Amino acid sequence: MRDRHPKGARGALIRVSIGRRRALAWTLLPAAQALVPRAWAQAARIASARVWPAQEYTRVILESPAPLAWQVITLKDPDRVVLDLDGVDIGPEVAGLAQRVQAGDPNLAGIRYGRKTPTVLRIVFDLKAGVVAQAFALKPVAEFGHRLVVDLIPLAPPDPLMALLDADRAKPEPAPAEAREPAAREEPRQRRDAARRVIVAIDPGHGGEDPGAVGPRGTYEKNVTLAISRRLRTALDATPNLRAVLTRDDDYFVPLASRVQKARRAQADLFVSIHADAFREARARGSSVFALSENGATSAAARWLAQKENDADLIGGVNLDVRDPVLARTLLDLSQTAQINDSLKAGRHVLAELSGLGALHKRDVEQAGFAVLKAPDVPSILVETAFISNPDEEQRLRDPRHQGRYAESIADGIRRYFSRNPPLARG
Repeated sequence: MRDRHPKGARGALIRVSIGRRRALAWTLLPAAQALVPRAWAQAARIASARVWPAQEYTRVILESPAPLAWQVITLKDPDRVVLDLDGVDIGPEVAGLAQRVQAGDPNLAGIRYGRKTPTVLRIVFDLKAGVVAQAFALKPVAEFGHRLVVDLIPLAPPDPLMALLDADRAKPEPAPAEAREPAAREEPRQRRDAARRVIVAIDPGHGGEDPGAVGPRGTYEKNVTLAISRRLRTALDATPNLRAVLTRDDDYFVPLASRVQKARRAQADLFVSIHADAFREARARGSSVFALSENGATSAAARWLAQKENDADLIGGVNLDVRDPVLARTLLDLSQTAQINDSLKAGRHVLAELSGLGALHKRDVEQAGFAVLKAPDVPSILVETAFISNPDEEQRLRDPRHQGRYAESIADGIRRYFSRNPPLARG
């Protein structure tokens, strides 16, 4: 393959050599920067480094004031990923990378670094098994500068949702009471059809690089949503014929479209996204429930909130070079009238139960164009449990007892919805 530089030495150059199971990606610098490597190295120092481990993938992020020039190589025997950075000095953030690797990381065993050449810094990610390495750059957004993201995705990534469902299916059905009686019945026993298991996908908002809203005392929305979601799962799993699955069960980022896809892959009957709202005025308070809208938002506040939540992909970091036609079709603005009607029914039941915890921010289910609610065949609601920007409500959101009360109220609303709207049999 002949290498050809883009016009003006701008853009990305990619080489792939399948025979050596190696992939190279080199991001080129503008010519003006290339002429002054020493000045550029000063500007492109690594300001911070983070490692986000998870079963689905491990993400390593290097943040800098200016774009980095980089290339990534995947090597075997032993499995490792090599990241070369051009014109970057070894600073405290790079030197401390090894200490950021957690022993329980399912993918990353360790991190080493050294000089490949006087001007190229090499960082080696030692792996526990083979991975697909995806590297991409993110432009500055919110409080973040330029970010280089390296995702280490296992070759056979586990599917925690389907694993839960498979384990549930593998459980033996309890024997009917008459079969456990010592005396056999004379009449033939009719086989009892078990009621279909209802599946609820619980989506803890934000995660990883994306903290969501931050309260006055420094409480991260992503931690509150995960805590409430775990309690909600426990409450629903304790309900006969209800089964709950999480779109994330740890502190890592899941793109909005992937959250939708996970719910559909699990054949969910309801999708519930858990959040904790924020507003510029601390006095805003109360719970809210939202459904999707095809025809614009029901209020300016709902429109603003939907836009803020939809920006999560920009903050969390999505690789826009990876195109998934299934996800693209999932997020099309299809005619979703039936889905929206069912979503509104579910939302009303949940909102009614949340009203028992205190004041509601809005007494009706609102609607807006939330990307995470766009599964065309799964009723979907977004629950803003409380305002994390309100000091009193932030304190309640931090309290495990109140987290349990939010979870139980949402669970009661879900139970009431399904008791009055039983899902159809699956094909």
